[in-house]
Amino acid sequence: MSRIERIEAEIAKQLALVIQQDGVKDPRVKGLISVLRVTVDTELSYAKVYISVLGADVVDGLNSAEGYIKSRLNKKMRLRALPELHFIYDDALVYGAYMNQKLSEN
Repeated sequence: MSRIERIEAEIAKQLALVIQQDGVKDPRVKGLISVLRVTVDTELSYAKVYISVLGADVVDGLNSAEGYIKSRLNKKMRLRALPELHFIYDDALVYGAYMNQKLSEN
């Protein structure tokens, strides 16, 4: 496992804890939010965080609370500089459930 992969895994783990335990005060951020994966560029300056959630406004809320989330994440991780976080809605789980339903109908 490369250094980038270890950092991606640790950011995903710590982000899930920050979102669930510390919480975000933005009213758009509610419900069950799952961090599916994180991809970080090679310079560690930018991270895409793929999430699954019910409700599209959650992504906007998370992106607007990026500074707060990053500060909470910085306290939990030992990195010189944390990458900029960009939250992206990933509908893979919803699509998988839809395909399972279609397959079971036949």
